[in-house]
Amino acid sequence: MQRLGIVSLNCVIFLTLFIGRANGGLPLVVTTWGFTNATLRAYQSLTTGEFDPIEALVEGCSVCEREQCDGTVGFGGSPDENGETTLDALLMDGTTMDIGAVAALRDVKHAAEVAKHVLRNTKHTLLVGSQATEFALMMGFQRESLQTEASRSMWTQWQHNHCQPNFWKNVIPSPSMSCGPYEPVSANDVRSACDTSSEDSSDRSNFAFGRYNHDTISMIVINSDGHVVAGTSTNGARNKIPGRVGDSPIPGAGAYADSEVGAAVATGDGDIMMRFLPSLLAVESMRAGLTPTVAGQRAIDRIAKYYPSFSGGIVVASKDGQYGAACHGMEEFPFSVVDGTKTNGEVLVEKVKC
Repeated sequence: MQRLGIVSLNCVIFLTLFIGRANGGLPLVVTTWGFTNATLRAYQSLTTGEFDPIEALVEGCSVCEREQCDGTVGFGGSPDENGETTLDALLMDGTTMDIGAVAALRDVKHAAEVAKHVLRNTKHTLLVGSQATEFALMMGFQRESLQTEASRSMWTQWQHNHCQPNFWKNVIPSPSMSCGPYEPVSANDVRSACDTSSEDSSDRSNFAFGRYNHDTISMIVINSDGHVVAGTSTNGARNKIPGRVGDSPIPGAGAYADSEVGAAVATGDGDIMMRFLPSLLAVESMRAGLTPTVAGQRAIDRIAKYYPSFSGGIVVASKDGQYGAACHGMEEFPFSVVDGTKTNGEVLVEKVKC
């Protein structure tokens, strides 16, 4: 694979409050959260390094995988109930509409790179679990533990806190007081969704989703020719039930790209967000004529109608370089941007109020 050498660009980081609509320029890289190193790396790869957009996207996401951005991307974060870290990633090419993704990937650190091999070396879209690991080994990747002292400490502290919070319901013993093992309660004991006296099943506030708990690097890359790609990489929800897959590797949920329109990428409470395919909805809203900001807000509002306590954000970009963002359940949502109007390669960290 082509490798990018050391590039001497000035990385000037600005912090601004984003309101409404932004007129960017091509080429464009826009990334969830303040992951400026990843954003700049993708942009340098695309421009100075002359990588194709998919390669540039992988380069950017791989930075966060190595740096363990916010403890929610890459190895050593978000241990599941067994203390294991697993990884999800997706790449989508908006010109060919090809997708490569991995989910619940075990014992391989470079999830975005593995997703690239699914994209380019198979006719499949998504590989999962231990079988995805075996595929990665065939592609030349090294098997290595994704657990670290930090992730072991997170897991131990969670156990000492009686495994709170967790993702179980309608089981015995009570998941609010016990670590299990669990078994389902009698069907007669499961409270009806129509029972207004029961606990609100849509309440997600106990999970405290946010920057340092269950978030993704989600990135849009558009080159000067208007080739649109999008992708994600994450280690998922902390304390998840083993085998759980969130929105990040699901096309239309974590990311969606169409070079005729633009792209959208999401981050947040993936178990909820994936039920509404917000990235697809935002792209289709742009196709219908909405601006990126309004399209993103429409996607977020659709989720909040049913789950008012969910936390999440979305970044949206049109094929000509306009971009916007929307969020819910957080005080503010930062995202980082660099585009063709910034001749020195400045990375802006912008914030949208939720």
